[in-house]
Amino acid sequence: MASPVNLSIWEGEQVAIVGPNGSGKTRLVEILTGHYRLRGEAIRYCFPETEEIPDSEAIRYITFCDAYGEADSNYFLQLRWNQTEISDETPTVHDFLSKTGSADDSPSKLEVYRLFGLEPLLDRTIVTLSSGELRKCQLARVLLSHPRMLIIDNPFIGLDASARTMLTEVLQTISKQQHFTLVLILPKTSLIPSFITRVIPVQNGHVLPTMSREMYILKNSSSCPQPVLTPDERLRILSLPEKDLSQTPFYPQAGGEILQFNNISICYDGRTILKDISWTVHEGERWALTGNNGSGKSTLLSLVCADNPQGYACDIRLFGHRRGSGESIWEIKRHIGYVSPELHRAYRKNIPAINLVASGLHDTVGLYTRTTDEDKDKCLFWMEVFGIGRLADKTFLQLSSGEQRLCLLARAFVKDPELLILDEPLHGLDDYYHEWVREIITLFCKRSHKTLIMVTHYPEELPPCITHHLDLNKKN
Repeated sequence: MASPVNLSIWEGEQVAIVGPNGSGKTRLVEILTGHYRLRGEAIRYCFPETEEIPDSEAIRYITFCDAYGEADSNYFLQLRWNQTEISDETPTVHDFLSKTGSADDSPSKLEVYRLFGLEPLLDRTIVTLSSGELRKCQLARVLLSHPRMLIIDNPFIGLDASARTMLTEVLQTISKQQHFTLVLILPKTSLIPSFITRVIPVQNGHVLPTMSREMYILKNSSSCPQPVLTPDERLRILSLPEKDLSQTPFYPQAGGEILQFNNISICYDGRTILKDISWTVHEGERWALTGNNGSGKSTLLSLVCADNPQGYACDIRLFGHRRGSGESIWEIKRHIGYVSPELHRAYRKNIPAINLVASGLHDTVGLYTRTTDEDKDKCLFWMEVFGIGRLADKTFLQLSSGEQRLCLLARAFVKDPELLILDEPLHGLDDYYHEWVREIITLFCKRSHKTLIMVTHYPEELPPCITHHLDLNKKN
């Protein structure tokens, strides 16, 4: 931190730690949870002496990446859609939740299942869940351990509007019933729930004096920032050289069909994920793809990105060619820039940020080839565009969750793709970077041969360039 931390959190408080990306919020929580060795009597826990629970068990912390599940060494990006690769040892939701708390038939556990709507998911394997469904399972498991203090980083990411409302009500209800202190880490003032009693502001590595929720909102209620790119930065994006695609074998003519789905249905273990979906996207269109958690948005995009083997059995045309007509996955991916919760979950390699961005040139998770000077220049260009050029040599796992997301966005843009697929790209970003990234997307799509598909649960996140809308729901 930039200055010594002086802080007290009292039993029964509901606290929000709020600040912009890279301000030190995660570092502060790592101090609170004993991640660092501190000098002297630097931190003191005062949980009830009658409870024979070590401090490490009394405090539970759900990190940003827990939203996407536990990425162990067996997890890879396409695992969710490759059912034959899922081993018999992969836990179900029931197994995952049974590791914690009381007996399966206890009223408290059944009540948590009901509150989070988990009953229909209990027999499914963890890796097949959407990011929103995974988030609810992670929260339920931690609540079943009856913590004395629960810290949650970005609690609402990956959740649709109804799920966000449900989570707010559940956290408020259970925190009172179980008498624990709740600490939420949030990048934006607008995300602070009404039941929060106190706010701890963090700015540039400094923990500022705490204040009531009402006072904090009053002092930080300014309107959303106006476009933040300078005229020179806008010109740099708009002036990027135009590609000559006329001789590219695996690409349609100008204005042609980028993708066409004809009555597509996807099923797993008797569950219908997508049913009779017909969808055509032409070059230059900008689509918003919306739907509730579990409605099939990410599965649909896995077909576009050639990550789902069921795509070979479906009537799908990509870039003017029938899927399975002899093209390679790499011929498809060379035209696509992609960021998603699944990619963030899979990318747990602690490599320099510039190498992570460079991996987008080769569509790999990790960098396995030597980067040329020309490629390094491309990577630095896009890192500077996204405001993270200073982080080029810093390793990925050292970055804050918001900085990681900006690196993954730079990775999606670095090869100047014709089709940009952004699955919840603004997860964990503060107000400033929300506007920054939305403007970059809009400028990028003003150029020739650029097509956009963007997924979000927040309508206000959609850039003004959106021209079409496809809404999925569980009835499809």
